[in-house]
Amino acid sequence: MATLFQNPISHLLTIFTLFCFITIPSTGANYGFLKSIVAKKIELGKEKLSHFRFYWHDITAGKNASVVTVVQPPSNASATSFGMINVIDDPLTEGPQLSSKLVGRAQGFYTLSSQQEISLLMAMNFVFVEGKYNGSTITVLGRNTVLNKFREMPVIGGSGLFRLARGFARLKTYKFDIKSGTATVEYNVYVLHYY
Repeated sequence: MATLFQNPISHLLTIFTLFCFITIPSTGANYGFLKSIVAKKIELGKEKLSHFRFYWHDITAGKNASVVTVVQPPSNASATSFGMINVIDDPLTEGPQLSSKLVGRAQGFYTLSSQQEISLLMAMNFVFVEGKYNGSTITVLGRNTVLNKFREMPVIGGSGLFRLARGFARLKTYKFDIKSGTATVEYNVYVLHYY
């Protein structure tokens, strides 16, 4: 019967290799893709709660349309347009009129995701263009049952001054044109973030 290690040097190299695989991770010399750090190293600052109120304008028609339908619902779809997907770059304004001061853009998509009611799955970044928040974003992902008077969606993150953000957005339809589908929605966003 042949032996597994005929050469003693081969045997020693195998043991040394196994030893290295076992000891390197435990010594911290090579931590792979994950390493625990102290929060002070990334200079988060203190946590605070901020409230933002702005108006989201979903413009579906005309030369300034901010919505593009990228997937039409199937021809046999329900009355809820189940399956439709829209990409958005909607203006966010300080007041309910589209002509009021622009504070940011809502960039992302929404899909009509219910066969029983008009309900959207929305994923978007609020990209701010005003004041000290210029260039920072708040990310929202959630369900929006548009015919309800009030809705809530979670804030799941952000960037810039909203790193590690969490919170919620409360929505209320301000105006809806059933003919064109254009909507203005008031957003009250409550965000825990660092400053």
